[in-house]
Amino acid sequence: MTRSAGKFGLSFNQVLGRIKEATGARTQVELAEILGIRQSSISDAKRRSSIPSDWFLKLFRQYGLNPDWLAEDKGPRYLKTKEGYQVFDEPLLSEVVRENASEFGDPLAVGKTVTFYAMAGEPSNEHGWKPGPVGKLSIPKVFDRPSLLVVGMDGAGMEPLIRRGAYIGLDRDQKSVLSGEIYGVHVPYEGLVICRVYFESEKGRVLLRSENMSHPDRYFPFDEYADKIVGRVIWVVQEL
Repeated sequence: MTRSAGKFGLSFNQVLGRIKEATGARTQVELAEILGIRQSSISDAKRRSSIPSDWFLKLFRQYGLNPDWLAEDKGPRYLKTKEGYQVFDEPLLSEVVRENASEFGDPLAVGKTVTFYAMAGEPSNEHGWKPGPVGKLSIPKVFDRPSLLVVGMDGAGMEPLIRRGAYIGLDRDQKSVLSGEIYGVHVPYEGLVICRVYFESEKGRVLLRSENMSHPDRYFPFDEYADKIVGRVIWVVQEL
């Protein structure tokens, strides 16, 4: 059983857009992984301009999403939340107490699912760092941007400021170094290193310094550092 576009309210692309927004899927590959189907199944559904009903069932079970909200813009966005099951004629408790609500709620309350990567990356070498995916992480949607790269902190080099187990957001577009700021840097044969970067112009080199004093400083010549900067740290999520 399927829901045809137009006949039930929203077009196929509108419904697909809502599904991607609610799940954080950016591509058909990520969406297929979430739905547990082949990517070709999404192309087939688009060609037929219809949404298979088992998609709605999976989205309800995994995310609590309301099939009628997805397909017809009717009822609440979620049928199942941390507050329990939601009926159509009663607003969520969170909707009642929230002030100045926008169409999609407070930006900090809207989640986005992203992939996070290991600092070791794929088999590394002296020529570059290749991200190795580890899992999925839900972050506030306002934390996301096209140039975002999220990594899991697996070392103690930045303790106590950034602890092992933290999640770090890097902006890959911010590679122009501001001396003293924190960046993700590729260190040959080690992978990604999170550290403060300093210019030592009198010595013609760049200093990489950890917060943890037991970790030694590293150095790169000026003509090498630009290719090793992966991105600037823009946020950190960790337990207090």
